[in-house]
Amino acid sequence: MDLLPDFWREDYWLPPGVTWRDVEQLSDSDRPLPQDLLIALPLALGFVALRYVFERFLAPPMGRCVGLRYRRQVTAAPSPKLESFYTQRSRQPTQSEIVTLMSLCGKTQRQIETWFRLRRNQDRPCRSKKFGEAAWRFFFYLTAFIGGLACLIDRPWFWDHRECWRQYPYQPMEKAHYWYYMLELGFYGSLLLRIYVDIKRKDFKEQVIHHLATIFLLSFSYCANYIRIGTLVMLLHDSADILLESAKMFNYGTGWRKTCDTLFVVFTTVFLVTRLVIFPSRIIHTTLVLSMEMFEPFAGYYFFNVLLMVLQGLHIFWAGLILRMVYKFLTGKLDKDVRSDEESEVEDEGDDRGGEENMDQGGDYCWERSKDTLNNKLSMLTNSCVLNNLTNHRASVADRMRKAQ
Repeated sequence: MDLLPDFWREDYWLPPGVTWRDVEQLSDSDRPLPQDLLIALPLALGFVALRYVFERFLAPPMGRCVGLRYRRQVTAAPSPKLESFYTQRSRQPTQSEIVTLMSLCGKTQRQIETWFRLRRNQDRPCRSKKFGEAAWRFFFYLTAFIGGLACLIDRPWFWDHRECWRQYPYQPMEKAHYWYYMLELGFYGSLLLRIYVDIKRKDFKEQVIHHLATIFLLSFSYCANYIRIGTLVMLLHDSADILLESAKMFNYGTGWRKTCDTLFVVFTTVFLVTRLVIFPSRIIHTTLVLSMEMFEPFAGYYFFNVLLMVLQGLHIFWAGLILRMVYKFLTGKLDKDVRSDEESEVEDEGDDRGGEENMDQGGDYCWERSKDTLNNKLSMLTNSCVLNNLTNHRASVADRMRKAQ
């Protein structure tokens, strides 16, 4: 019963010497209230629904504009025994397991291998799904960045970060900043709700940590009235995300390689500058150092800065991945995003050899074509050997006839 009052203890949330009664001098419409966060859940569900409509009706025309190719997928024939092995044991059976499955299902080795190849391809995320996700995030980040910049560019704390703490916590909240917070919170909530439905990438765990840290950061900063510095953090992060998602969109299209490369270079520059330079030198410095010019440390001060440090750690992790991409880009070895989905990692044997067209024939055409090619090469080799033998035989006969004469 006493846990809730202890949770809202003033020394947790407010600087020393400040009480909740002091904060209540602001009207309810001018100060953040914890119950306001409840609107984030319906907003998150609304974003999920809006995203479905966007990916269903708006993303396909956008994909056609950039030349997105829609691959016809060939499904594996129904086989309960193979499906059970695929889901419970392994997606890529060993040679001994293939022999066991041959006797169990009454299929040839080629049929077993073809079935597993088709089945793995079914689980691969198609380019249209990847494009839809990138387009949706690009749309949100662009809208949020433009809206955030419009409601912040004429505010004094946008230019002088000391203004973030002057008269804290008696800082009235503007309606535009309230909706900026709620929409960002609802969006990240929707990403968390769909985390197991979206394409699973190598940095899946880091993405979960990022979404959770962002939600905690937004929620806590709202309740503690850190709205001024919070809006700057959101605006800073959205700036690089716009370029990342736009580069992905052009990467999934056809004939936009130079545009994609240019966006990638610009994104890398903006990411490294905003996340590794501006964020620690301006934002974290403001929360750690400049805030202490206005009040003394308290529990909320430490908690808020710990969350910012978690974000900075993720920035360093992603910067490492980006620099790896830059190295591959400069050396001409950049084939795909190093954060690419896990399913694609094990499925390069199909598409990298022009497998999309061959897979449409169920795999048999590929086998027959390679067999015919092998037969042709053997025939050419045999013919060459026969011709060489015949030439040598004729030369030897002619030589013997000259000697006899």
